Order: sequence, then C-alpha cells, then structure tokens
Amino acid sequence: GLERGAKNQFSTFSNFITTINQKKEGIGNRNSPTQLVIPNIKNVRDLPPICLDVRQKQRISIDTLPQELKAPVPPEPSLPIRTKTVKDFQDDVEKAKSSGDWKAVHDFYSTTFDSFLEINAAFKKDTNSPFNTIEDSGINAKFVNVVYDALLNTPQDVQKSVLKGIINGLLQEWKGPRTKDDLRAYCILLQNPQFSNTSTYVIYAHLLRQIAALTEADHHFLVHWSKKISQRRFKQLVDRLLQFISLRLFPAKPEEFPPMVKCTWWIPSAAKVLALFNAANSLISPPIVSYTDFYNSTLDHIDLMEEYHNWQCYGNSHRFSFCQYPFIISIAAKKVIIQRDSEQQMISIARQSLVDKVSRRQKPDMNMLFLNVKVRRTHLVSDSLDELARKRADLKKKLKVTFVGEAGLDMGGLTKEWFLLLIRQIFHPDYGMFTYHKDSHCHWFSSFKCDNYSEFRLVGALMGLAVYNSITLDIRFPPCCYKKLLSPPIVPCDHNTFVGICDVTLDDLFQIMPELAHGLSELLSYEGNVEEDFYSTFQVFQEEFGVIKSYNLKPNGDKIPVTNQNRKEYVQLYVDFLLNKSIYKQFAAFYYGFHSVCASYALLLLRPEEVEILVCGSPELDMSALQRSTQYEGYQKTDLTIRYFWDVVLGFSLDLQKKLLHFATGSDRVPVGGMADLNFKISKSETSTNWLPVAHTCFNQLCLPPYKNKKELKQKLIIGISNAEGFGLE
Repeated sequence: GLERGAKNQFSTFSNFITTINQKKEGIGNRNSPTQLVIPNIKNVRDLPPICLDVRQKQRISIDTLPQELKAPVPPEPSLPIRTKTVKDFQDDVEKAKSSGDWKAVHDFYSTTFDSFLEINAAFKKDTNSPFNTIEDSGINAKFVNVVYDALLNTPQDVQKSVLKGIINGLLQEWKGPRTKDDLRAYCILLQNPQFSNTSTYVIYAHLLRQIAALTEADHHFLVHWSKKISQRRFKQLVDRLLQFISLRLFPAKPEEFPPMVKCTWWIPSAAKVLALFNAANSLISPPIVSYTDFYNSTLDHIDLMEEYHNWQCYGNSHRFSFCQYPFIISIAAKKVIIQRDSEQQMISIARQSLVDKVSRRQKPDMNMLFLNVKVRRTHLVSDSLDELARKRADLKKKLKVTFVGEAGLDMGGLTKEWFLLLIRQIFHPDYGMFTYHKDSHCHWFSSFKCDNYSEFRLVGALMGLAVYNSITLDIRFPPCCYKKLLSPPIVPCDHNTFVGICDVTLDDLFQIMPELAHGLSELLSYEGNVEEDFYSTFQVFQEEFGVIKSYNLKPNGDKIPVTNQNRKEYVQLYVDFLLNKSIYKQFAAFYYGFHSVCASYALLLLRPEEVEILVCGSPELDMSALQRSTQYEGYQKTDLTIRYFWDVVLGFSLDLQKKLLHFATGSDRVPVGGMADLNFKISKSETSTNWLPVAHTCFNQLCLPPYKNKKELKQKLIIGISNAEGFGLE
C-alpha cells in the first residue's frame, strides 16, 4: 500500500529522477540549456553565480520603474480549459481519504503541475483576462493554498508526480522573454511546501536560479505580487529560503547535495530571490513581517570579515558576498563586522602615530596610542568639546577618559560614566540644544538659530565614539533621526552636497510630535472646504527666543492658500520643513560629527533601526536572563547570599533594576547580544557586612559582602545603587 503523511521522506532523489527519465526518454536526450543538477550525477554544468553588483545594498529597482511597464509584452499562449473549483478539489480529497482511491487527486496534481500553462489554467482567476498589471497577479490564492495544504498529506506517488511536473516545466526551452503567465507560475511554484524537504533542494535550486535570472522588469512584477501574500505564508516562504541557505552552508548530510564546487550558484540565487521578498516587505507600511525575520543566524558562524573584505575589494567583479544582501545578516553579526573594522582602523592609526614618532627620532609614549580625554566634572561639556576639537586626528584611537582630580584608572568604567554624564547634561532642557517632547518621550533638535553649531558636532562625535568603542548610550531620538544619519551612509566628497536630508512622511512626524501630526492628518481627511474653513497659506510660524518668525514653505507661500486640491503638498512641505529644512545646520553638524568617527563602508550594511540599537542598546531588561548568565567568584549560585540577592533584584521596580545595571556596568541599557553579552560577575567581598556593595564597571563586576539576611542585603544594595557617581582606588 502507499504510505502518506507530511513526515514521509522521499526515496533518494537520484533514483526518482532515473525513474522519470526512463518514462520521459525525450527529456534525457534533449540538449536543454537548463539541465538539472542531480545528486550522484557527474556531468553537472557549473553555472555562473547570480548576484547583485557588489556595491549594491539589497536594492531592487522597484521605484525607478513606471507603474505600468511599457516593454513589449509577448503574446500569452491560449490556456487549456480547467473547470475544477476549490470545493470540487476538497470533495475529491475527502473521497480519497475515505475510500483509499487517490486516482482523481493524483490526476489533478499530475495534470496541474505538468507545465506552466497547466498551472495557469488551474489557478488563474480568469483564463480570458491577461492580468498584466502589478496590482493584481490574477492568482486564485485560496485555491493555491488549499491545494498546497493538502499536498503533504497525499501518498508519495502523488507528491512525486508534482515534482516530476515541476521538472518538466523547468526543463522547457525558453524562446524570448517570459510572459506574465510564466511569472504567475514561478510565483505559485515558490509556495510549494515540498521545498522544505532537503531531498527536493536540487529542483528548488533550479527554480530559484531561473527566478533570479529574470529581467528587472519581471522582478518588478514579482515584488508587487508578493506583497499580496498573507503574512503566515509570506513568512513560510522567507523561512524556507533562509533554511535552504543554512543547509547548503552547513549540511547535516553532505551526501544529500552535489559538491559545493558544482553548485556555487545555489546560495547567490536564493539570496537574490530573498531580496525580492525583502523589497516586497519594505513596500508596505507596516511591513508584512519584521525586518529581523530576514536574519539568518547561521551566518554568525562564518568568516564575516572575509565576506566584508570580498565586498570591499571586488567592486567591479561578480564575486558573491553576503554583504551584498545585508538584510540577511543579523545585528549581532553586523556588530562584529563594525567592531573588527573599528579595531583595524584603531590599530592602523596607532601604528601610524608610532611610525611618525620614530621617524622624528622622538621617544614613543604609550599615551600616543589612545584618544586621551581629560575633563573637569564642573566644566564637563566645554572641556569635552575642547578636547575632541584639539584631538580630531586621534578620534579613531581607543578612548581613555580621566576626570581631573580623581584617582580612577580608565579600564572602561570612566569612559562609560563620561558618556552618561555628558549626555545627561547636553540633553537637559535648560541647555537648549534639544527639545523633549513628552507625548512621544523623545528628543528632537532645537530649530533655534545660532552662530556656532560645534556642540551638535560634539553630540554626533559622542554617538560615533560610542559605536566605535562599543558603549551603549541612553539617548532617546526618534527613528527618523537614524534614517537621516544614514543619508547618505558615506560622507560625500563634495562638501556642497546636502547631508542628513531624507524622505520624511507624516508617520515620521507622528513619532516626534503626535499632536501636530494628528492635526495635519485631520486636515487631509477633512470633507469640507479647506480654504474657507481653515484660512491657511503655505506659510508657517515658529517661536524663537520669544519672537514669532514666519517661514514660507514655497516661494510666495504667504500668498498661496491651502485648498482641497493642494493640501497634500502643504502637509508634505510642512513635514519636510520641520524634520529637514528648519534644523538643517544643526543636523548637518551632528551628521559630520558622527561620521568623523564612524566613517566606514560597514555603515552601508545597516538599517536605521540597527544604528539605533548599536548606539542605544535595548531598553528592555530581562533580569531572569541576567541571572542565568551571571558568573560567580567566591560564591556558588546556591549560596544563601546569592539567593537573597536575586530574590531582591527580581522584586525591584524597573527603575531600581536600571540603577543596579548602571551601578554594576556603567550603563542601564542592554547590549546587542542581550544580557549574556554583559559577562556580569558577582564576587565575594571579604569586607565587613557593614560595608556597601562595590562595583568594578570596567569588568561589569559586583563585589557583594556576605550579608546575614535579605533585609540587610536589600537595604545596603538600594543605598549603594542610588548613590553611585564618582570613582576611587582602594
């Protein structure tokens, strides 16, 4: 009898292919330009890799193409007439399950998947309509889903008949450009759940290869059609592609696949198809799935720096690198690339300083290898500004901070506190550089005009130094800020080029000034007469130091009324004025400050959201995760003092937990890798239990005396973490 079920493994695929070839002798003899790569077959053609230009960043040119492409459309061949409906198919499946006779179901699957024409005949909503626009793929998605959901629960011969038909379709000789029916067939075949099984990967690879090799115009259609797929199925498609890449890199059973040298195009093809889904995901707001769903954590275990250097060095070649598709690389992996790139730059700068000293016959000094910042606590901002301005050539050296009059040695802790105190002072409302918006709980640049914007440059440099030195900052900028910071990601050579200017929308304004954004949204949806009821013009007003100033959003804006016809333009210009033009000089200084430290091609790999995580870390604390990863010195995790400690800490409010984290590590934010990346350690302090706990923030170490009871431990711990500023040496 025939076995059925999703868990059944296919027999070795080479045997299956041999059976197909015996039944279809013509296929084996045909000199097709697209031969299948089959395991255990030696005469395999090594196909060229398919990838984007090495300097591209997952950019599928979907926006540069017109809505309706004017390219000549090849005529669609007439489709066979197929009348089976979803209900008919479901009835056939139910009858087969009850009777054990699967012939009708087998015939449907073998006929439907025998060619691209048959696929369209079965699944096209109307065989008489062309469906040649990006808005509607013409695919009966419900029927496709029902057919695929039933497939894995059919007997093996039914499942094999589907794969046999797919092979027939892929082996077809193509003459001329693809038709929209061909694109529809590719879109449907990609959703086949059989491709989650490694025994089908040879066929899957060739399907991906053909899709990757389509023209840009064809990709344009596939991208727009893909965004209509349901969230669950879209994520399944993405996960299937990520799994394909992972198992090709690290196969559980290498004998299942052809030798890597014979299929170097597998991973580039999969990455390019994945880029199409990433482009589709980015077209929708909110996106279908989170950008983190495209991360492939398997890549954390490959030589990332080799990938990065290939990407940097082979700009004019077609050599593949995962850095061409940065959306696949996790934020943890990108952090590794940025850190190592930073370390290499630090070493290079320090080496050059040493060579310069020796060449001038001067005695080398260890301090020349570092960016040494000496500041007074009472003049923190001015001293920091002076130090960074004087030592601009040393910004890419390892940072060391000294507080004048204090004995602390900077092994990392002083640097953390310098960042914390400086950020706290600069962002204070009284300082006037940034405005805090209570509704959105974030800071934004003050639009007040001034003669010198060097302090904004200092804030940018601080953010750059934080990323460069792997320090997390407690800065609350909206996502729009990081989008502007990457506009462009590489500083232009022409200093007349505008920087920090990006496309902004009402959604961006909602994240900063939700009340104003809501008012503009109401204006857009207002059903009355805008000109008569609002009596507004293309002129806006801002208060600066108690004086009301007016600004025209366009030439002669004060004479142009806002009407129902031009209100969209008014809102867009107003948002652009608030987020770009009114703060241009402030943000440009901030941009140049950041890039004076962080100038690196590695920034091309980052999304704005990822820059924010690198700068600020995550504000979400998981003390249970910290408990699991904590190391102990002088204590065991079962000791009474340690049990008291975690009972107290887990019962703390979020504010006290943040204070504890800041006390022990110098920051109340969680790094990219989570709590485990803190390498938090609790050491036994052999001092009197009358003493408060002590922390070595350089090493994320808490020294805890063996307090006699939980009440005493809680009291001393709260006093310690609530009064923790300044450093000393024992």
